[in-house]
Amino acid sequence: MRTMTTSPDRTPAPGRRDAEATKAAILKAARKLLARQAHADITLKAVAERAGVSPPLILKYFGNKDALFARVMSFDTDADDLLDAPLDELGRHMVRHVLSSQRERGADPLLRIAFAPLHGDHGEILRANFRAQVTERLAARLAGDDAGLRAELAVAALVGLGVMYGIARGPHLRETDADAVADRYGPAVQAQLTPGRAGGA
Repeated sequence: MRTMTTSPDRTPAPGRRDAEATKAAILKAARKLLARQAHADITLKAVAERAGVSPPLILKYFGNKDALFARVMSFDTDADDLLDAPLDELGRHMVRHVLSSQRERGADPLLRIAFAPLHGDHGEILRANFRAQVTERLAARLAGDDAGLRAELAVAALVGLGVMYGIARGPHLRETDADAVADRYGPAVQAQLTPGRAGGA
């Protein structure tokens, strides 16, 4: 007798979707805690409470605290979004990205680097990841012998923007439309990316 077969359902099962959403919530909670406390002071219980899950569920998905924070200390995915624009438009895009991260998600992924001194040996991991995944990746897109310096200056401008918005909570900055800020601040960032070009002067 011939057995009837059906094509596999390509839509993710509800359980899989729920698992991905849970992992995302755990990572988001861990990122927020890492931006406010030293790594050594953060417990899995605190992460679980913020994420609305149980500590054993974190262990199920990530194995242990170090494995979880190895994911949190990566800037790779955040850099994908930050650098997702043509070079001639990148300064404005990056400014808008920093502001939208603050306004829509309540966090600026770049700002995790500002708290590296809190994290001891883990701070060195954070710094190394930031250099490799953000500044060096940006520098690779730039021309000129001073590309590394210009990439660091451009990123410094973005981190400063994030500090003023998210930590100092500058009232004028927070009340101003994101596009208006990008129009004013984007050219300063762009000047490091494409010096001498229109829009980069």
